[in-house]
Amino acid sequence: MALSSIGEYKKAEAHFKSIQLDQSFLEAWAHLTQLYKDLVNSKKALECLEQVIQIDERYSKAYHLRGLLLHGMGEHRKAIKDLSIGLSIENSNIECLYLRASCYHAIGEYAEAVKDYDAALDVELDSMEKFVLQCLAFYQKEIALYTAFNVNSEFCWFDIDGDIDPLFKEYWCKRLHPKNVCEKVFRQPPLRDSLKKGKLRKQDFAVTKHRTALLLAADSIGSKIQYDSLGFLPNRCQHRMAGLAAIEIAQKVSKAWRFLQADWKYSNRSSKNGKRVRRKERTSMASQNRGGAGCSINSSSETLVPYGITEDRSSSRPMMPWQDVYSLAVKWRQISEPCDPVVWVNKLSEEFNSGFGSHTPMVLGHAKVVRYFPNYQRTLDIAKTIMKDKLFVHNKADEIIDLSKEGKAENIEHAKSCDDLYELVGEDFWLATWCNSTAVKGKQLEGTRITLVKMGQCGYDFVIRTPCTPSRWEKFDTETAMAWKPFAMLIVVKLTGQLISMPLKMYNFVPILRGTAVVGFVVLLGLFHAANMEFTGNIPKGVQVDWEAILNFDPNSFVDFVKSWLYPSIKVTTSWKDFPDLASTFATTGSVVAALSSYDD
Repeated sequence: MALSSIGEYKKAEAHFKSIQLDQSFLEAWAHLTQLYKDLVNSKKALECLEQVIQIDERYSKAYHLRGLLLHGMGEHRKAIKDLSIGLSIENSNIECLYLRASCYHAIGEYAEAVKDYDAALDVELDSMEKFVLQCLAFYQKEIALYTAFNVNSEFCWFDIDGDIDPLFKEYWCKRLHPKNVCEKVFRQPPLRDSLKKGKLRKQDFAVTKHRTALLLAADSIGSKIQYDSLGFLPNRCQHRMAGLAAIEIAQKVSKAWRFLQADWKYSNRSSKNGKRVRRKERTSMASQNRGGAGCSINSSSETLVPYGITEDRSSSRPMMPWQDVYSLAVKWRQISEPCDPVVWVNKLSEEFNSGFGSHTPMVLGHAKVVRYFPNYQRTLDIAKTIMKDKLFVHNKADEIIDLSKEGKAENIEHAKSCDDLYELVGEDFWLATWCNSTAVKGKQLEGTRITLVKMGQCGYDFVIRTPCTPSRWEKFDTETAMAWKPFAMLIVVKLTGQLISMPLKMYNFVPILRGTAVVGFVVLLGLFHAANMEFTGNIPKGVQVDWEAILNFDPNSFVDFVKSWLYPSIKVTTSWKDFPDLASTFATTGSVVAALSSYDD
């Protein structure tokens, strides 16, 4: 167990030896399940849990573990069955209540979700971990009520970032006690009379020819997001989400290009005739759940427009802004997994000004984080390279620590571990990578912050952190807008290298608090389809595309790396143009939720 917890999976043979000594050792079977889960072997993990249940069918932890595993695979309905059995044995198990609530939430069973969230809030606590779950239950109940309120509305108006109060989102992301939120933010209304059954309508699940065609295509396209790395379980729900999002991006970007092409032709004809006729302006409706009775609500009077075509004032040509393209993928990611606070950082409260951002650990104390530890050595080497180049780092107070004295510069090269680096610097510190600008030649933007913090006698936290302040947002917004402009303004995209560079901005920018990796790659898949190119291969084993972008300072180096495995698997095709229109086929929020949860009915 200890070896497993610090990431030494190949050495964790004690599980097998303990089971050989005692076939009924339930805890050993449970830990072996977790080991197989981390090794992305769901079949073996499920076999272990089946063995546990055969030994003791009243062992509630087995049902929670199986529910957790199935949830991670996107099998929410199956997870609910196991979690319900676990709760029949131990009805106040907050882990089971919270997880079952999120599963009900994901499949649109909002009344049951609210009931379980409320039950989790009523559980008497005996640990900080359970307190965090209780806080999350409060926030996610509000999100469930918001979704239920909008379930029969058009999906284009589903807008957590625009509708939900910034302070609420801030506290949700930080998992803080909701007392301050309750005092300052309006709450969501209870389930409406039209949703008295608290679940989706039958027509949301109706099977049609168009829906079936889109879901089959989405499952194929979305599977391309899968990382072949430890800790990344294949998730059917997330694959389908990614495929549907990519199709919608392709269709809307292609429509914007066609609109632009028609505008050019129209403008040319007008110029030849010596006239310029003013085009009719689009009108739009404001969201129906902004302010008033819609609680946890952002009361801003700002009117939002559904994602689509706007006008570039400088050129008087219609275009689709970069954030509208990414917002399509963000919205799909939000609706697909209620447990994750996927929100734009510039839509948070005033805390945004202090640089609240992402936090991704490779090492926590002595434990190696299964997903991200494979990037440890490379990140350590990059940290050493930057230290040798800059000859300074920053402490916790953001003050500069000079490394040019006392022979420290010479010792950097000999550092082999976090312990060595900490001994060299003498205190907790951070240093910043950089990202070379593609908009301004020779300009460097701050990338991510490699951070080392000593945890007493419990080792070190070695993490990457990416703050996002207004000034940083402004710089990367300009950078991303410049990178996007050729695609917003061109009819035929042949600049595939520049297409690949688009997610590079996202991964270094980190403008959303969760889901950056999948959103960036989904947008790439969508843009490639819009340009009549389909990625038919898979991301190579061990490659995490977002980390490649973060640890490559030069955009050209990142593009060349991705080209090396992506280009050989590109197929030129226009078959995607035969897909039914996604926005009208899955028009309501309820139909989208049904589509994401109907594969295992």
